[in-house]
Amino acid sequence: MTTIFSTHIPQLQIQPEELERLRTRLLPPYKVILFDDDYNEMNYVVFALLHSVSQLSINEASKIMLTAHLKGSAVVIVCPKETAEYYQERLLSYGLTATIEPD
Repeated sequence: MTTIFSTHIPQLQIQPEELERLRTRLLPPYKVILFDDDYNEMNYVVFALLHSVSQLSINEASKIMLTAHLKGSAVVIVCPKETAEYYQERLLSYGLTATIEPD
Protein backbone atom coordinates (compact mmCIF):
# COMPACT_ATOMS: atom_id res chain seq x y z
CA MET A 1 0.00 0.00 0.00
CA THR A 2 1.42 3.30 -1.09
CA THR A 3 0.59 6.52 0.66
CA ILE A 4 0.96 9.72 -1.25
CA PHE A 5 1.50 12.74 0.91
CA SER A 6 0.00 15.89 -0.40
CA THR A 7 1.91 18.98 0.44
CA HIS A 8 -0.35 21.91 0.80
CA ILE A 9 1.28 25.21 -0.09
CA PRO A 10 -0.74 28.09 1.25
CA GLN A 11 -1.60 30.67 -1.36
CA LEU A 12 -1.09 34.29 -0.45
CA GLN A 13 -4.32 36.08 -1.16
CA ILE A 14 -4.52 39.82 -0.94
CA GLN A 15 -7.89 41.46 -0.86
CA PRO A 16 -8.45 44.16 -3.49
CA GLU A 17 -8.82 46.86 -0.83
CA GLU A 18 -5.48 45.92 0.74
CA LEU A 19 -3.82 45.82 -2.68
CA GLU A 20 -5.13 49.32 -3.43
CA ARG A 21 -3.86 50.65 -0.07
CA LEU A 22 -0.45 49.12 -0.72
CA ARG A 23 -0.31 50.54 -4.26
CA THR A 24 -1.33 53.99 -2.99
CA ARG A 25 1.32 53.89 -0.28
CA LEU A 26 4.03 52.88 -2.74
CA LEU A 27 2.83 55.12 -5.57
CA PRO A 28 0.93 58.08 -4.10
CA PRO A 29 -1.64 59.53 -6.49
CA TYR A 30 -1.13 62.92 -8.13
CA LYS A 31 -3.60 65.08 -10.04
CA VAL A 32 -2.73 66.53 -13.42
CA ILE A 33 -4.44 69.91 -13.58
CA LEU A 34 -5.17 71.80 -16.79
CA PHE A 35 -5.59 75.59 -16.62
CA ASP A 36 -7.61 77.82 -18.89
CA ASP A 37 -5.73 80.26 -21.10
CA ASP A 38 -6.57 82.99 -23.59
CA TYR A 39 -4.37 81.58 -26.36
CA ASN A 40 -5.56 78.12 -27.38
CA GLU A 41 -8.84 77.40 -29.11
CA MET A 42 -11.21 74.89 -27.52
CA ASN A 43 -10.90 72.34 -30.33
CA TYR A 44 -7.12 72.47 -30.07
CA VAL A 45 -7.27 71.84 -26.31
CA VAL A 46 -9.45 68.76 -26.89
CA PHE A 47 -7.00 67.59 -29.58
CA ALA A 48 -4.04 68.10 -27.22
CA LEU A 49 -5.78 66.25 -24.39
CA LEU A 50 -6.60 63.29 -26.63
CA HIS A 51 -3.01 63.07 -27.86
CA SER A 52 -1.46 63.59 -24.43
CA VAL A 53 -3.57 61.19 -22.37
CA SER A 54 -4.48 58.29 -24.64
CA GLN A 55 -7.11 56.75 -22.34
CA LEU A 56 -9.38 59.80 -22.57
CA SER A 57 -12.43 59.62 -24.79
CA ILE A 58 -13.45 62.60 -26.87
CA ASN A 59 -16.35 63.22 -24.47
CA GLU A 60 -14.02 63.16 -21.44
CA ALA A 61 -11.53 65.48 -23.14
CA SER A 62 -14.34 67.88 -24.09
CA LYS A 63 -15.66 67.90 -20.53
CA ILE A 64 -12.16 68.59 -19.11
CA MET A 65 -11.64 71.43 -21.61
CA LEU A 66 -15.03 72.98 -20.84
CA THR A 67 -14.52 72.70 -17.07
CA ALA A 68 -11.13 74.40 -17.34
CA HIS A 69 -12.65 77.09 -19.57
CA LEU A 70 -15.57 77.80 -17.24
CA LYS A 71 -13.91 77.30 -13.85
CA GLY A 72 -10.29 78.19 -14.59
CA SER A 73 -8.89 74.69 -14.09
CA ALA A 74 -9.82 71.02 -14.35
CA VAL A 75 -8.37 67.70 -13.21
CA VAL A 76 -7.27 65.75 -16.27
CA ILE A 77 -6.29 62.49 -14.57
CA VAL A 78 -5.17 61.08 -11.22
CA CYS A 79 -2.21 58.69 -11.40
CA PRO A 80 1.19 57.94 -9.82
CA LYS A 81 3.61 60.89 -9.69
CA GLU A 82 5.95 59.74 -12.45
CA THR A 83 3.04 59.18 -14.83
CA ALA A 84 1.52 62.53 -13.84
CA GLU A 85 4.83 64.25 -14.67
CA TYR A 86 4.80 62.53 -18.06
CA TYR A 87 1.25 63.72 -18.84
CA GLN A 88 2.09 67.23 -17.64
CA GLU A 89 5.09 67.37 -19.98
CA ARG A 90 2.94 66.16 -22.87
CA LEU A 91 0.35 68.87 -22.22
CA LEU A 92 3.06 71.52 -21.90
CA SER A 93 4.54 70.40 -25.22
CA TYR A 94 1.21 71.33 -26.85
CA GLY A 95 1.43 74.82 -25.37
CA LEU A 96 -1.12 74.20 -22.63
CA THR A 97 -0.70 75.20 -19.00
CA ALA A 98 -0.68 72.22 -16.64
CA THR A 99 0.65 71.36 -13.19
CA ILE A 100 0.61 68.36 -10.90
CA GLU A 101 -0.21 68.14 -7.20
CA PRO A 102 -0.80 65.38 -4.66
CA ASP A 103 -4.33 64.04 -4.64
